[in-house]
Amino acid sequence: MTNMNSGKLTLHKEAGQADSVRELDVVIVGAGFAGLYMLHRLRLSRRTAIVIDRGSDVGGTWYWNRYPGARCDVESYQYSYGFSPDLDQEWTWTERFAPQTEILSYAQHVADRFDLRRDILFDRTVESAVFDEADDAWVVTTHQGEVFRARYCIMATGNLSDVKLPDIDGIGNFAGESYHTGAWPHHAVDFAGKRVGVIGTGSSGIQCIPEVARQAEHLTVFQRTANYSVPACNRVLADEEIAAIKADYPNMRALVHRTRTGTILPRSRGPLGNFDTAEVEREFEARWDGKKGGGSSFIAAFDDLLTSLESNAPAAEFVRGKIASIVNDPQVAEDLTPQDYPLGAKRLVCDTGYFDTYNRPNVTLVNLRRTPITRVDADGIETGDVFHSLDALIYATGYDAGTGALNRIDIRGVGGRSLRDKWREGPKCYLGLMVAGFPNLFIITGPGSPSVLSNVLPSIEFHVEWIDRCLSDLEGRRIEATEAAEEDWAEHVRQCAEQTIMTKADNWYLGANIPGKPRVFFAYAGGVPSYEKKCNEVARDGYQGFRILEKEACA
Repeated sequence: MTNMNSGKLTLHKEAGQADSVRELDVVIVGAGFAGLYMLHRLRLSRRTAIVIDRGSDVGGTWYWNRYPGARCDVESYQYSYGFSPDLDQEWTWTERFAPQTEILSYAQHVADRFDLRRDILFDRTVESAVFDEADDAWVVTTHQGEVFRARYCIMATGNLSDVKLPDIDGIGNFAGESYHTGAWPHHAVDFAGKRVGVIGTGSSGIQCIPEVARQAEHLTVFQRTANYSVPACNRVLADEEIAAIKADYPNMRALVHRTRTGTILPRSRGPLGNFDTAEVEREFEARWDGKKGGGSSFIAAFDDLLTSLESNAPAAEFVRGKIASIVNDPQVAEDLTPQDYPLGAKRLVCDTGYFDTYNRPNVTLVNLRRTPITRVDADGIETGDVFHSLDALIYATGYDAGTGALNRIDIRGVGGRSLRDKWREGPKCYLGLMVAGFPNLFIITGPGSPSVLSNVLPSIEFHVEWIDRCLSDLEGRRIEATEAAEEDWAEHVRQCAEQTIMTKADNWYLGANIPGKPRVFFAYAGGVPSYEKKCNEVARDGYQGFRILEKEACA
């Protein structure tokens, strides 16, 4: 359970429970989209496997993120599994960008459709995963004292699942209702008649703020960093759209793996410098108002917006102009306007009525850069010489991305070395799949893979299918990434990131939202096609960069 007032994660072990041991081929940690598909593939390969998850149902991040306004920023028909044509035809998405409730229902449908629940253990927190060198096996333990032994361990823990509480002295003094967008209650929360505060204006904050503003007596938004956001242009899908989507699924499934982000967007116009100012403005306007897609299609208007500061500048200025035209109060508009980093250097947010919300009489914006928090007590928060009385406080402060969920588990490899220690200066993970010194341990969409810079569903499927192929090729042997390959890949990941504008801001891709975390860009920015090509070449060439040993040679 998480105590939101103290910010401490407390684990409970039932008294008097005896340890149990279960032998398997594979243990999977996490019952989100990665864990579900991995289990399905392993069953088809006739391997014994279980999934362990701390939640009470499937869905991963969509099980926990139930805050008002939560929805996907990738079009729903693309943010879905592609492994089953029958599933494509059975399931019908109702909105262009699916809300959390619908995505969770989809995950639950998949679990039931493929009878996956019987091999999933819910309400278990994995405490440790230790490699037994003598037996060439992973020993996985839960907070309940259960013990599992398996030749292979697969981490399907996700990149955005370890919630981050704000680093504010005295935050535990607040006595009102406390919520985190990434650990929302599984019951309705009523903010009617209440004075509510929201800390954070990243993606989850920008999604929930308009919804909470419509309920609360008064909403106070505490903003440290202004964020770029563009209209999602969401809508209910018409019957003819749904029919066209279902007819085109085979083509779409193939196409997403040929796009840089695994997402099909309106075609880029080419380099921005090839067009005059008027044409550039028309293109941005068409993508802002939905005539050319809306949402994240904005960043794809020209193909060098993420690689050239010169080309990025007009895009950033366009969004700044939109904020100024929407928000009535000039000071509020200025406070909401990012000035010190390029558009896309932080995750570009897709919203529904976000900037309009600040024209409501019951909404106050507090710029923490100008008036920092000076005191937190039982009744609210003081900034400068103003005290904001609050009945409820929402932390929209994000995650320890990329590594947080893995570091939450005591993972120990060869010689008992912990993964936390290995990653003390930043994560290194060959192909985003395996870590040197941790044999037979796979990570789905791990650090060094496209992960959060891609449509994660196709990325998950690619990793799951690569791992499944690898296990078939191994035939029970031990596999481990080499130090040299890991170092080379980490340098390649760094170089790819440096070729973009995404290193030009303090973002969570770099771990900048976590005090003391090493500044290492953890995702692969070289694009989905080049990444998948490299992984396939590695497998085709006998798993180049990996060391494969017979069991006897491992003892």
